[in-house]
Amino acid sequence: MDIYAERRRQVLERIEGAAIILSAPATIRNNDVEQPWRQDSDLYYLTGCDEPESVLVLSKTHAEHRAVLFLRPRDPEREVWDGERVGVEAAPARFGVDAAFPITELRKSLPAYLNGASELVYEHGRQHELDTLVDQAVTDVRARGRAVAGWPRTRRHPDGVWHELRLRKSDAELALMRRAAAITTEAHVAAMAAARAGAFEYELEAVLLEAFHRGGAERVAYSPIVGSGPNATVLHYRANRRKLEEGELILIDAGCEYGYYASDVTRTFPVNGRYSVPQRKIYEAVLAAQEAAILATKPGTTIEELHAITVRTLTAGMLDVGLLTGTLEEALEKEEYRRYYMHRTSHWIGMDVHDVGAYFVGGKPRPLEPGMVFTIEPGIYVGANDLRAPPEFRGIGVRIEDDILVTETGHENLTAAIPKSVDEIERACRG
Repeated sequence: MDIYAERRRQVLERIEGAAIILSAPATIRNNDVEQPWRQDSDLYYLTGCDEPESVLVLSKTHAEHRAVLFLRPRDPEREVWDGERVGVEAAPARFGVDAAFPITELRKSLPAYLNGASELVYEHGRQHELDTLVDQAVTDVRARGRAVAGWPRTRRHPDGVWHELRLRKSDAELALMRRAAAITTEAHVAAMAAARAGAFEYELEAVLLEAFHRGGAERVAYSPIVGSGPNATVLHYRANRRKLEEGELILIDAGCEYGYYASDVTRTFPVNGRYSVPQRKIYEAVLAAQEAAILATKPGTTIEELHAITVRTLTAGMLDVGLLTGTLEEALEKEEYRRYYMHRTSHWIGMDVHDVGAYFVGGKPRPLEPGMVFTIEPGIYVGANDLRAPPEFRGIGVRIEDDILVTETGHENLTAAIPKSVDEIERACRG
């Protein structure tokens, strides 16, 4: 509770008025069946509250309350169906807020917390019904005229406030991310050992999910990608229905979420446990690019610089194996590498697998700082029908991805325990 209170205190220091943070909405999957629900990362980050229909309001101008939570009251009849609720009476002690009210009172009570605020920090456009409620509350405060000390004349996005706080992970957050990484390690190793010709992609997905749940993970961080053969060349392949064939590679991009923190890892390995010569050439070109970028990670470096290192190393590898022709400088200038490497190298990771935080500050790439965590994930994807590529490489897709923490002196690979070298992976495939 102290951690959440400190985060709210830091937010209040950064704003000039009030902030409103909404819970994630419940959505219908089909008929009367709901989609699996997960709390909004921002609201959980600032409260630890994992109940739907909840709203946090922070105010620097209210006479009594700096933090107030609106949430569902206790309802014994509904709790028989959906489980126990915290309730309004217990919420202040449970979440450390100054006051709590039923969610049905938000419309009536909100103007009091906006009164005198010169700005409102609120992510507009996510829930239209609540957007209307917030807009009406601002209008109500403004309509009070001379009786009010001020009203929110400016709107501000959370990017410059609590999203900045979320970008730098504390020791407590890193402990959760290391646990997520350890569970994800067990899952990937188990999938390598389970792969065999004749199995289906969904069988390996089942192995991953079992390891996640056995490790105590609440959920996947994103839908797992289990792409064999030509499916490994599809960046966001998720059908996971194909039968694994002898002599193919299989690309698994999967990570769990533990304590609301994500892991994001990709490994590419042979179905039969041994890379062919063409597969190994592509794999080692990708591995060299990833290792070069990881080695260069330290405070002060930028993600743009790491991407440039990745592209240069990867392009050199494509030239070495014969995917590209000409000189390295020509291939870089013409961006010929984009034929086989079409995405960026990195993204922030934390509570969201593609986490919040600006990549550019003041129009310039942001220097890395200790506590920031991001992925490094180069790849080479040669389409099965790409007639420009040498025949032996067609249908080969390789991506290698790890989660990298920036430290005071350099970096830490949170997912380094997952086999990655050719020899390590071939041993893991043999169980």
